[in-house]
Amino acid sequence: MNPLYVSGACAIALLVAGGLATPIGAWYRDLRKPSWQPPNWLFGPAWTILLGLAAWSAAIAWTAAPDAAGRTTVVILFAVNALFHFLWSPLFFALRRPDWALIEVVFLWGSLVALLVGLAPISGFAALLIVPYFLWVSFAAVLNWAIVRLNAPFGQADRTPRAQP
Repeated sequence: MNPLYVSGACAIALLVAGGLATPIGAWYRDLRKPSWQPPNWLFGPAWTILLGLAAWSAAIAWTAAPDAAGRTTVVILFAVNALFHFLWSPLFFALRRPDWALIEVVFLWGSLVALLVGLAPISGFAALLIVPYFLWVSFAAVLNWAIVRLNAPFGQADRTPRAQP
């Protein structure tokens, strides 16, 4: 099977799962955000492009790997990244814990560093395709930090009124 089809399908699955785990509701709209936050409509296209580049990177690295051990390394690097990529949205949006998401984004960022370092000896071009993703997550981490700073503390009783049972 063509590695680009497999990595592309994985990227699409990650996009769909991430989208489903990202309820944009009143809670999110009511958060204080820095003035430099991009508009909400930009996040979907940005993640689509970034995960498309990651899928392309994975296919190139898989093909360029010299042996089964190299292909296993590629799969592990991308699987770890996919896990940490997915975990951020439910923490931030579904659980309403930007503070926990801020801790988790460190692991997502680290998985991207591991991809850059691990892919470079296999294919410099595959590693280069990860750079925009790395830069966006770096920006997103700073944005996450700013939202935490502007809205903390989290984890207390939900700030939105609840109907009594």
